Amino acid sequence: MMNNKDGQLVIFDCDGVLVDSEPISFAVLREMLSDAGLSFTESWAYENFLGKSMASITAMVAREHNLTLDETALASMRGRLYARFEAELEPVRGIDALLDDFPFAHCVASSSQLERIRLCLTKTGLIRHFEPNIFPASMVANGKPAPDLFLHAARAMETEPAHCIVIEDSPAGILAAKRAGMTVFAFTGGSHADREEYRREVAALSPHVTFDAMSDLLRLVQKYG
Repeated sequence: MMNNKDGQLVIFDCDGVLVDSEPISFAVLREMLSDAGLSFTESWAYENFLGKSMASITAMVAREHNLTLDETALASMRGRLYARFEAELEPVRGIDALLDDFPFAHCVASSSQLERIRLCLTKTGLIRHFEPNIFPASMVANGKPAPDLFLHAARAMETEPAHCIVIEDSPAGILAAKRAGMTVFAFTGGSHADREEYRREVAALSPHVTFDAMSDLLRLVQKYG
């Protein structure tokens, strides 16, 4: 890992920030839960699951709905999801051009499993901008909205939390970044971000910046860094 003690670190979430994966992910998740006997509206699923790890989601479903998702069910869901990613996944508009000349140290800290993060970044051609600085939720005990993953990424990148800017799209991720003592930019430019209730929830968390175009990010980091 790099030594970045005196510099600025930009920590990117993956889903909904680097890759436009959330609509695909939630469609597959809702299909799996429906097959198991639980049907939720799309808005309810986004409100309760967005930005959270699969471990957190399965724990919640078991606790609140008395449904245990075993490894066979989860493996089936991953198979469906990865097939759709291979066929449909696209990078967030403008992210590749931004990262080509991005002057700040940066990494990925995502609630997803490492296998999934690498698949998403490889499929969209973004992995060259991040490897090996990729931090999945499995590296810490507590997923977002706990601050653990962002603090772990900062330690690995040898950067103080006060010098970190987190780019997040989910309420859980925004809370995690704030609890870590980091500056948080809420990205609302993904294709899942057009719901009014989502935008109200993000605004209520008072991120330092809210933006919807990756072409604005460099200017914003320079301003707040």
